[in-house]
Amino acid sequence: MSQIDLYPLKFEPIYQYRLWGGRRLAELLSAPLPGDGPIGEAWLLSDRDDQTSHVANGPLKGQTISQLMEQFPEQLLGKLAGRFHRFPLLLKFLDVSKMLSVQVHPKDDNTDLLPAGETGKTEAWVVLKAGKESRIYAGLKQGTNADNLQQALTKGTVADHLTYFTPELGDGIFIPAGTVHSLGNDVVVFEIQENSDVTFRLYDWNHVDAKTSKPRPLQVEQALSCINFKQGEVRPVAPVIEEVKPVLRERLFLCKHFGLWRLNGELPFNIGEKGKPRVIVCIDGDGQLESNNTKYEVNIGDVLLIPAMVGACIFQPHTSAIVLEISLPE
Repeated sequence: MSQIDLYPLKFEPIYQYRLWGGRRLAELLSAPLPGDGPIGEAWLLSDRDDQTSHVANGPLKGQTISQLMEQFPEQLLGKLAGRFHRFPLLLKFLDVSKMLSVQVHPKDDNTDLLPAGETGKTEAWVVLKAGKESRIYAGLKQGTNADNLQQALTKGTVADHLTYFTPELGDGIFIPAGTVHSLGNDVVVFEIQENSDVTFRLYDWNHVDAKTSKPRPLQVEQALSCINFKQGEVRPVAPVIEEVKPVLRERLFLCKHFGLWRLNGELPFNIGEKGKPRVIVCIDGDGQLESNNTKYEVNIGDVLLIPAMVGACIFQPHTSAIVLEISLPE
């Protein structure tokens, strides 16, 4: 196994039941949705103990991302090898047919709220589908504090304290840890986040889980203790245009946890960086990724991890394509 040269690695999606989900992820991914119930999330690249992604192509097919991190640290991560005990990002598609719970994620320094081995959870979204009734709640209205938010919980009026907007296709929204947020009413997003699964629900819109016939548990005390009450209104980011030809390259997010660029083009373009790992996710169209004189088909919904030893590649759209390029924390 150690003699295998790494190559662009595709991964199989991991579908997750969520009571607020729908069935529209079938439009984004070729792997069939299980059953006929609501599927709210597809985990595209996950290095979690209970949910680990498997390679879907080539000689390493069937291997997990955890196994690759252990067996090929330098080839996979380059200079970043040894910095992470697991792959540092968790990537998802979300189909939020109803409303996601009003929730908050802890920061890295909220150590008293983090289970052993967990980090905080800063995340960001790229809107893939939205309607006139879709909503994104993010940030608190001026004057909101722990006392009046606690009162609103007893009255069921939490939404009155949240700022919101109607999302549009292509919007990028950055959600720092500590930000109260929710989204839904028929919105589909790509989500990038720290590799953490710590969420504290503040309010759940009176949802009842069809599987249990009960409301889901809340974590009000923990949520209130990690809210950033100075976090005001959150709006879509303004993309930074870094290149126009042969591809429109826009930087949406660049923070200490991840970077994300959106590349939109019809002509062949470079993607990835020499000596560094990158992840690419195709969110529209299709094409081929060329590396080391080998071509890899890339369809809408596909996620590929480009190992550091592979470096920069060429992406050739079949007609046109929109691809997200993601960097790891350095």
